[in-house]
Amino acid sequence: MELYVTRQESYSRGELILRTLFGLLYIAIPHLFLLLFIGLWSSILTFISWWTILFTGRYPQSFFEFQVKMLRWNLGVSASLYNLVDGYPPFGLNAENDKIKLEIPYPESLSRGTLLLKSFLGIFYCILPHAFCLYFRMIWSAILGFIAFWAVLFTGNYPEGWHAFNVGTIRWSYRLNLYIGYFMSDEYPPFSGK
Repeated sequence: MELYVTRQESYSRGELILRTLFGLLYIAIPHLFLLLFIGLWSSILTFISWWTILFTGRYPQSFFEFQVKMLRWNLGVSASLYNLVDGYPPFGLNAENDKIKLEIPYPESLSRGTLLLKSFLGIFYCILPHAFCLYFRMIWSAILGFIAFWAVLFTGNYPEGWHAFNVGTIRWSYRLNLYIGYFMSDEYPPFSGK
């Protein structure tokens, strides 16, 4: 999986304040309203895909492409709300956003044994250890995001290391979701944002 959010040379202070004060109203509510319904469809596709993988060892390619497009849209909204990029995130599954990149290679085959292992024991060997580590990482990301708000407000610059750390947190959570939530990968997610 490749997930990148472009760090800009300079950030708009006006957009930063607008997103912080009113982002819930003009970004989160319209996008998340639509993503709620798309997410419901995504859940249905995930359920069907689980059975398809169990019997055929393959993820239906059209379902896979839909999931990637939905995740890409969600990434654009998240990057905007976390102040990682300026600009309004585009609507739609086919919308292009040049500030983010999410590429997930289609697996030609998936392991049925790994699928069953993830489904029945995934909470113990995957979710709990990753959730424990991600919990503390997300707290640190929130602190860095808060401090970065002030850095952007006064300097117009998002510190590079902080940006990379916060994007890494998103990358880690996406890898975890691909493995245990969407069953789109057999590769155990690393304990890293890199």
